Amino acid sequence: MSRLPLRIHASARPGALPVPARRDVQAFTTPSVLDRWSEDAAGVRALAQGDNVITMFETIGEDWWTGGGVTAKGVAAKLRAIGDRPVEVQINSPGGDMFEGIAIYNVLREHSQEITVKVMGMAASAASIIAMAGDRVEIGAASFIMIHNCWVLAMGNRHDMAETAEFLAPFDAAMAEVYAARTGQKVADIVKWMDAETFMSGSQAIERKFADALLSADKLTTDEKAKASDRQINELRAMELQLVSAGLTRTQARERINKIKGTPGAAHDEPPTPGAGDTDWHGDLAALIASFQA
Repeated sequence: MSRLPLRIHASARPGALPVPARRDVQAFTTPSVLDRWSEDAAGVRALAQGDNVITMFETIGEDWWTGGGVTAKGVAAKLRAIGDRPVEVQINSPGGDMFEGIAIYNVLREHSQEITVKVMGMAASAASIIAMAGDRVEIGAASFIMIHNCWVLAMGNRHDMAETAEFLAPFDAAMAEVYAARTGQKVADIVKWMDAETFMSGSQAIERKFADALLSADKLTTDEKAKASDRQINELRAMELQLVSAGLTRTQARERINKIKGTPGAAHDEPPTPGAGDTDWHGDLAALIASFQA
């Protein structure tokens, strides 16, 4: 007697998330998450890709340092090119602009066919919201999903801070609802995990229903050249956020970094030969950050 193949039926995709009218406010990934992504996930890729695959191996939102980044506009264009077919979304991203991640989530959830999300490496912050658009989510055993509250850089007096907190509260609540709808977990538990900036391993993500199944290890590989490039560029992003946290504007932070390191295009160059005139830019930037924090 033959058996019908087992099919996992995806739950209904959660509703759309609100996108802020004020796009002058950006929500970022924290520097600590960028560091962890560099150490644990940089360079992880899929062995095979089809013509219905959308890859998200960069930060979410436009990336000034590379000229790339994953944007809602770019994802919408790729979906139009794929057409009315099932889509596979491969994610290895530390996150980025949470509000751009919300927009991408909304674009994906409108697709008419099944979406399979594969987390290879990490889906952190804004990237974790994007992952929730999948009808089916697969994750590597050594991969992570990380959730947290919107994280922004704000300046001003106590009234400005209160206004910022009030502005962010609905987005944190909406994200908690999406995580809860996808997982079946209590909203109160989701809120606690977001407050604690929680990393979930592959098995834990499945246990908590953030993912449905483990990715086979033989479907993943580490691109060493991409790993080196990811790490180098990620250091620039982390340094930029640290300088902004110390009081500079993003433009000032980038100008300072470029004076020490070089132009953004230099991030793509091969590492210089030791002793060939390369300065200790890591040490110089660390000293610069320390002086501003003091």
